[in-house]
Amino acid sequence: MSLSRRRLLSAAIGVPLIGAGMPAHAGGQVEEPLADSVRSALAAAIASDGPPKPVFDELDHRLSYLRWLGTQSERMKRLAKEAQTRLEFLETVWYESKRAGLEPALVLGLIQMESGFRKYAISSVGARGYMQVMPFWSKLIGDGDPSKLFHTQTNLRFGCVILRHYLEREKGDLFLALGRYNGSRGRAEYPTAVLGLRQRWVA
Repeated sequence: MSLSRRRLLSAAIGVPLIGAGMPAHAGGQVEEPLADSVRSALAAAIASDGPPKPVFDELDHRLSYLRWLGTQSERMKRLAKEAQTRLEFLETVWYESKRAGLEPALVLGLIQMESGFRKYAISSVGARGYMQVMPFWSKLIGDGDPSKLFHTQTNLRFGCVILRHYLEREKGDLFLALGRYNGSRGRAEYPTAVLGLRQRWVA
């Protein structure tokens, strides 16, 4: 069975394919010309504004967030043994997802599919990190240094901003946006697998 078929099977049965020796097999985003206004907007969305520390106006919202962190940290125990590492990763996922107007469960499902939660994953086409961001994005809307795509917050911010951009291009069609993110727009396998994995992370 090919690795791509095994990835889809793992998504269907809910068992992630994770291992230090397993290469990432993301299709990769396709470089396309961007209007100056779009490029400027994406670059502004990428610009760093410090660590992901959310502020809540209401106690209920803060308690809901803390419950989410606890639930997801428990689910991630077999992926990252150190509690502090899990919490820092999840804090960043939550912050960058919300910042981009995305559902954290969707972003976690995409990360699981793209990299198996491996920070330093590199695909056969050169996509990098947790969200398998293609290096051309660092030149197009970043500072031109693709090595920064291995930094957790940078990678998650790029990935979330790119997915939001594709959602807007596809007029809110998540199925097509996920396909575009993976470089397989119009094919069902990838969006179906990501949405299946998303269900594992709904809190």
